[in-house]
Amino acid sequence: MQWQEVCEHPSLQDLPFKIETNEKGEIIMNAVKVIHSLYQGEIEYLLHLMLKEGRAFPECAIKTRKGTRVADVAWATNERIRIIRRETECSVAPEICIDVLSNSNTVDEMDEKRSLYFESGAQEVWLCLDGNIYFYDAQGRMEQSVLAPYFPNLINFAD
Repeated sequence: MQWQEVCEHPSLQDLPFKIETNEKGEIIMNAVKVIHSLYQGEIEYLLHLMLKEGRAFPECAIKTRKGTRVADVAWATNERIRIIRRETECSVAPEICIDVLSNSNTVDEMDEKRSLYFESGAQEVWLCLDGNIYFYDAQGRMEQSVLAPYFPNLINFAD
């Protein structure tokens, strides 16, 4: 299926799953737990506080050479938003693409997804694992983000 068909298909509306497609147009679904949503919301909130010359937004569909991948949170400059805001899936990735990992994600899967985001135009890819934030640019792991240098390395929710 093409991403437009996925978005418009009546049986795929209001599912409690994150949906992506692979290079064959097959649908990939991942169940999301509450903690995933909490991290996603907190990351988006912190980006709104720290970066004023753009927008943070959830569930960003990005066209890649291997299908449509969905970043849990993305941040894009106003310039890039002007390019992508009316698109069904981003023809160019937002500058920052962030995924909140779950137990079902593998290292190989996330390495490939990171690579696909960079190929599509991302400048940084962040991974959130149990609240720990790992920052990457196209050359590899970074100690902190260049685009959001004060973003914390850990998001912690009091129990």
